[in-house]
Amino acid sequence: MKKSENEIFESEWEKMLSGEIYDAMHPKFIEMLGTTREKLWEFNNLRPSEMDKMKGILREILGGYGEKFHVNQPFRCDYGCNIFIGENFFANFNLTILDEAEVRIGDNCFIGPNVSIYTACHPLDPERRNTGVEWAEPVTIGNSVWIGGSATIVPGVTIGNNVVIAAGAVVTKDVPDNVVVGGNPARIIKKL
Repeated sequence: MKKSENEIFESEWEKMLSGEIYDAMHPKFIEMLGTTREKLWEFNNLRPSEMDKMKGILREILGGYGEKFHVNQPFRCDYGCNIFIGENFFANFNLTILDEAEVRIGDNCFIGPNVSIYTACHPLDPERRNTGVEWAEPVTIGNSVWIGGSATIVPGVTIGNNVVIAAGAVVTKDVPDNVVVGGNPARIIKKL
């Protein structure tokens, strides 16, 4: 029996979340991205005084959130439903999260301006990449983490608790608890 379009999409969505190669060009993915972008456009164009409306839109977009959180405009993400933020979360201007896989951020996390968190991965081979297939690897950020401005977190990284990511760092490997990391690629600068 032939699968319905909805069954095909659900299968591709499950592949995406489990880190398998999936067809990112399926029309339902494009539709979902468009829906999220419409909500983000609304969020990003509200007056700064319209905090309740901003939080309401984020609650519609995000997969999970604590009671106390603040995200400065503009904010960008792909789906939003794969982003989970903890209690007492703060993000400054221009946070970008590509959430093809889950992005889990713990309690008491502070994110500086122009930070990017990526989960999407693409084939190195150009012919394969041009077909629209990709895969995703989750990012996990512990509690009490401060990510400095213009830092980049790449797919598959886990950051421990009580960590400081220096401004401009490119985090390509897991980071243990209680350290400061910086540079490109980021390395441990000191223990806390």
